[in-house]
Amino acid sequence: MTFDPATYCPEHFLWSYRDGIATIRLDRPERKNPLTFASYAELRDTFRALVYVKDVKVVIFAPNEGNFSSGGDVHDIIGPLVRMNMTELMDFTRMTGDLVKAMRGCPQPIIAAVDGISAGAGAIIPMSADMRLGTPDAKTYFLFNRVGLAGCDMGACAILPRIIGQGRATELLMTGRGLGAEEGLNWGYFNMVVSKETLMEEANKLATQIAAGPTFANGMTKNQLNMEWDMSLDTAIEAEAQAQAICMQTKDFERAYNAFVNKEKPVFEGD
Repeated sequence: MTFDPATYCPEHFLWSYRDGIATIRLDRPERKNPLTFASYAELRDTFRALVYVKDVKVVIFAPNEGNFSSGGDVHDIIGPLVRMNMTELMDFTRMTGDLVKAMRGCPQPIIAAVDGISAGAGAIIPMSADMRLGTPDAKTYFLFNRVGLAGCDMGACAILPRIIGQGRATELLMTGRGLGAEEGLNWGYFNMVVSKETLMEEANKLATQIAAGPTFANGMTKNQLNMEWDMSLDTAIEAEAQAQAICMQTKDFERAYNAFVNKEKPVFEGD
């Protein structure tokens, strides 16, 4: 799957694109934007395809009409799950996990702009993003425990402790209690908390800043952040040496040098 970001029209979520920045919104605001089997799969395929869509520099995953996402739809997902056999359930849980893999695997930085409810899988998506902005009304629930499931869903036990720490992650995953905006900011879950009115302005400002940077090098940074989770220090340092040497071969590195010499601001082109 490849696509032109300017004309891409997904079936199960909203997509907009401008100046290198793609914005995604789930589109069932009357139900607080739940996920369905189809939206999971289409999101997964989109993030996989972004590996090859160089015109997209940054992705913003945004709320819609006051809420981010209530997670898996009770009628469209939860109901069918209780009637599935083990093979079918494994197919589903692997498919949802593949969305997280696709988000972490695409080179574009992903900014989650969170307002209102962000629950279950609707909390996993911001967790899997590279940066998170919230509003004072943002409420995050990793509520798998509340429906009789383990908190280890879609990479939560791997990613969440790395953001907020093991003890705090354990508390949220074993109680399902809500994480408020200020607490999330203090814990390092949110990069910043801004007003509802300025959420998208701030998200776009951050996205514009990143999009104007060396996008090839930013993709390398994201890749190393992913890879170094399970590397020894020696292996990580060697991997970073190789990654940096590759970046030193790019024209953006030369552009930055020439701009510095000429006392100008570099204009990066991503090559």
